[in-house]
Amino acid sequence: MAKKSTIEEIRVRFDNDVERFSNLDTGQVSTIDARISLELITEAARRIVPSATQLLDVGSGAGNFTLMMLKKLPGLNCTLVDLSKPMLDRALERVAQQTDGEIKIVQGDIRDVKLPADHFDIILAGAVLHHLRDDEDWETTFRKLFNILKPGGCLMISDLVVQETAAISEYTWERYGDYLEGVNGKPYRQKVMEYIEQEDSPRSVTYQMELMKKVGFRSTDILHKNMCFAAFGGIK
Repeated sequence: MAKKSTIEEIRVRFDNDVERFSNLDTGQVSTIDARISLELITEAARRIVPSATQLLDVGSGAGNFTLMMLKKLPGLNCTLVDLSKPMLDRALERVAQQTDGEIKIVQGDIRDVKLPADHFDIILAGAVLHHLRDDEDWETTFRKLFNILKPGGCLMISDLVVQETAAISEYTWERYGDYLEGVNGKPYRQKVMEYIEQEDSPRSVTYQMELMKKVGFRSTDILHKNMCFAAFGGIK
C-alpha cells in the first residue's frame, strides 16, 4: 500500500482532468457499462426513496451522477464531496442549472470531512471507493456512510471491483485489457492498467456487501456486474 499514489497526487491528477470528466462519453470510456450503471443506481435510488430531499454525491467529480439523479428526482438538495476544487467548481456550475434546491460543495476526503448524522436520503458513490486502502480504511468509511444516512436511505455504488478467485481474476483483467485495447490501442491499455496499479485498491462485490451488513445495512443488492465493474447498494 505504501507504493500507491497519495491523496494529494490523486487530487492533482483530477484537477487537471476536469474537461474529460465533464463529459460522460469521454470521461468514462475506460469504465465498462458506465451509462448502464449510472442509470441503474440512480433509478434504484429513486424507487427506494421516492420522497428523498437530501442527496450526497461522494467523489462527485464534475457532477455526472448528481445530474442523472436530478433528472429522476428534481429539486433535491445536493451535497457534493470531492478532492478536486476545479471538479467541484464545474459540478456546481452544471448542477445549479438543474435544481432549485440547495447545493453545497465540500472539498476534501470523504474519510475526513464532517457531515451530519442521519441526514441523507441517498448517497451515490461513483468510481471513488476503490481509492480506499486497507481493511480498516474500508470499514471506517462504510460505517461513516451508514451513520450519515437517514433510516430507510440508500447507499448506491458504481465502481471498479476485483474477483475473489485467482483464476477468474486473471481472466477478468485479461478481458478488461482487451476491452481497453479495442477502445484506443495497446498504449491506452497500458496507461489505464498503470493507473489502476498505482492509484487503486479495489475490493470484491462480496467483500463490500458483507461489510455493508457488518456496519448495519439491513439489505443489499447487486444491480449489475460486468467483469471488473459493478453497480450495487444497500438500504439502512
